[in-house]
Amino acid sequence: MTKIDTSGPETVLPTPSHTVGPFYGYALPFRGGEDIAPVGHPDTITVHGYVYDGEGSPLPDALLEVWGPDPDGKPATADGSMRRDPASGGFLGRNGVEFTGFGRIQTDANGHWYARTLRPGARGAGAPHVSVCVFARGLLVHLFTRIYLPGDEALLATDPLLSRVHAERRDTLIAADEGNGTYRFDIRLQGEGETVFLEFQ
Repeated sequence: MTKIDTSGPETVLPTPSHTVGPFYGYALPFRGGEDIAPVGHPDTITVHGYVYDGEGSPLPDALLEVWGPDPDGKPATADGSMRRDPASGGFLGRNGVEFTGFGRIQTDANGHWYARTLRPGARGAGAPHVSVCVFARGLLVHLFTRIYLPGDEALLATDPLLSRVHAERRDTLIAADEGNGTYRFDIRLQGEGETVFLEFQ
């Protein structure tokens, strides 16, 4: 009988419950998860970027969930991000009419992601933003951050959360305007230029 030394963590082989992803590609992504705004809506914007690890390498298997209010700053109340056919149980996709405010996007082989949505409106005293939850290999707990969109500098300057972030790190929460309704927002999990992540209690 072979005896296995389990006296220390370095001698024990990891089991699936001890490993950290990536397991996100199996059931979480859904077709059209990146198309949050109804197709053909004239006010659609595109937010895109890359997810990088601590060494600056893009992650091809990260998963992002994004959600935000409608252009009036109201939370979306429409169902429909993952509609299913009641008879067959098959996936129907979005209905193409209603704005659900929610998207789930898997990065591609180059670590790139994008979402087509409507520009969020301001809610209360805060500047307009899209909330993001990041799942990636090596993360035991998912991370939360925000994407603020440039345009109303007065609101950005007085936003309650942004005003608490050190000036040199504030830019990691503000997307870059690339023109034509396109914004670039890269997410760096560690290292130089690490994105500011939020902790909810």
